[in-house]
Amino acid sequence: MKIDHVVDLYVPSKVQRSLLLLFSLAWMTDAAGVMMMTFTLGGISSEWHLSTFQSSTIASLTFVGMLLGAISSGFVLDLVGRKFAMNLFLTFTIFFTFIDGFSTSPMIFGIFRFLSGIGYGGLMPSVNAYLSESASIKIRGRYLVLLESSWAIGSILIGLYAVTLGSGWRSVYYSILVASLIFIPFLRIKESPRYIFLKKGKKGLEDLFGRRIEEDIEAIEKPVIPVKALFEKHYFKSTILVWSSWFVISLIYYGLFTWLPKILATTGITQTSALWFSFFIFLAQLPGYLSAAYFIEKIGRKSSLIFFFSGTAISTLIFSFVTNIYTLIIAGLITSFFCMGVWGLVYAYTPELFPTSFRGSANGSSGMMARIAGIIAPYFVAAFFGANVLHALIWFSILAFLMAFLTTFLGRETKAENIE
Repeated sequence: MKIDHVVDLYVPSKVQRSLLLLFSLAWMTDAAGVMMMTFTLGGISSEWHLSTFQSSTIASLTFVGMLLGAISSGFVLDLVGRKFAMNLFLTFTIFFTFIDGFSTSPMIFGIFRFLSGIGYGGLMPSVNAYLSESASIKIRGRYLVLLESSWAIGSILIGLYAVTLGSGWRSVYYSILVASLIFIPFLRIKESPRYIFLKKGKKGLEDLFGRRIEEDIEAIEKPVIPVKALFEKHYFKSTILVWSSWFVISLIYYGLFTWLPKILATTGITQTSALWFSFFIFLAQLPGYLSAAYFIEKIGRKSSLIFFFSGTAISTLIFSFVTNIYTLIIAGLITSFFCMGVWGLVYAYTPELFPTSFRGSANGSSGMMARIAGIIAPYFVAAFFGANVLHALIWFSILAFLMAFLTTFLGRETKAENIE
């Protein structure tokens, strides 16, 4: 019997549902921490009289930290376990986000933002690894999709707080303290069954479940994961496709949403109105993600990705030419919808293109491409503020059209296929 079937038999459905709920709350906290920059960067820049370049640097430090967190998470996960990794990165996420609200200078804020970024970047793969190892085969895919969709909910909630209850940018960072309540159930959960079996064998699993396991369990292979396998002839096209997909959608998403209030403010509306309109644009993320979850099984991975990249390209192009505030909002809503759809699709599509032996390397390297794009994104958009910032969206449109084209020629359909 494989360890996956052991999970099916010995991890109750109630426990799996509880884990999904708990980890979704952690994922929402991660999203709120990352995306609160959208609703606070204007206030931070005004209080400390920052230049556009300085503001971009502060925004980019989040992603520098996320890059380090994503890279280090693999070592922590494998060395000391899933539970420890989740608690470690959750601590970074909540603590350093909270004390960022007490910053007395841009330098101190940037340092704390970098440290909180380590938490953001490490928590997501840690939670994802634990849930994938503790959920039944028949519901694993659905649970991972639901987990990822909670990103949109976290983004919406922090936006709602910022434009209603928030009193200044500092209060937005203080609000993360509410998430500390997650620590209580997090401290009580046990280690992942798969990790326990890998480290302690069948006896460790029996201690974990508190019962005897009659079935023989196949040993888990511990393959060396050669990164060079990503460039082998059979997988080279897929590697190029997923790396470029993650880079482009991250550049577009974080480039647009980091500066969204300021982009909207170029129409002459007040900062408060810009924040409200930004919040409404955030709302379109959730239906975008859920529609992608529908289309991915209805018309397939490849066709869905082409459709959503094309939609992103068209909507950002429209966004770049309109100047009326209401048409800007409509264009922003459509862009938000399609961007989130692409995010959902690449999360699901990437692991299906590579075998188990180096699927981790494929996912990890793709995530690194996204973090690198996140570092670049604030600077890229900021470079256009001296002229017309909306022209940055023309480049986003070109890149999205290019990705739709590349997907047509490099992508392969994996719907209903058995993955290695």
